[in-house]
Amino acid sequence: MDFNLQTPTLLFSAISLLMLAYTNRFVVIASLIRELHRQYLENPDDIYRAQLINLRKRMKIIRNMQLFGGFSFLFSVLSLLLIFASADLLAKSMFVISLITLLISLALLILELQISVNALNIQLKDFKED
Repeated sequence: MDFNLQTPTLLFSAISLLMLAYTNRFVVIASLIRELHRQYLENPDDIYRAQLINLRKRMKIIRNMQLFGGFSFLFSVLSLLLIFASADLLAKSMFVISLITLLISLALLILELQISVNALNIQLKDFKED
């Protein structure tokens, strides 16, 4: 495989879009937490409590998704700089680390999605289909 300046730059748009999606998830969940917390204070209910516990867990995972996405971007940029410095072996190593951190971020995304579905099941616990 030919490793040149174009190789690490392939990740730039993907990581940028992922970070945007992660940030959107974070903002929506933060808003939902504020609303559910207000409702919980007015009417302490087990469903609100379970949802808030679930959302806290999701916020931590999203923070880690963003953290690993940021590291992926950082290592990709370092890889570019090392290509310029003609440190090919180190540049390839940084690129591999970038890919690994991106994979961790994506694995956390899958975990967060599973927890998200669980949150919806909590909300629909008392709903019965015909």
